[in-house]
Amino acid sequence: QVQLVESGGGLVQPGGSLRLSCAASGKIASCFRMGWYHQATGKQRELVAEITSGGTTNYGAAMKGRFTISRGNGKNTVYLQMNSLKPEDTAVYSCYCDYLSRNWGQGTQVTVSS
Repeated sequence: QVQLVESGGGLVQPGGSLRLSCAASGKIASCFRMGWYHQATGKQRELVAEITSGGTTNYGAAMKGRFTISRGNGKNTVYLQMNSLKPEDTAVYSCYCDYLSRNWGQGTQVTVSS
């Protein structure tokens, strides 16, 4: 069983920055791919960013140029640096790890508001 724990969410003003972290643990060798989705109230879940163990990245269109995803020195840690945050970035951000199947964290709230 794989457990994922996210941290770093919170309240930030428009134009500000936040850094999310996610660590996977349990009976796991390596997450082939890790990433983040977000879901705003009343909207569909949307890809934020993802990264493979080899470093290949993929970003949602609205996040390109503002967000940066990276893997930690440990195999199963992923970070999401979010800059130039906008009110429309407000959502629950959930981390995932692809190991045998897709495993999800519980999510962390990000609120962008003045």
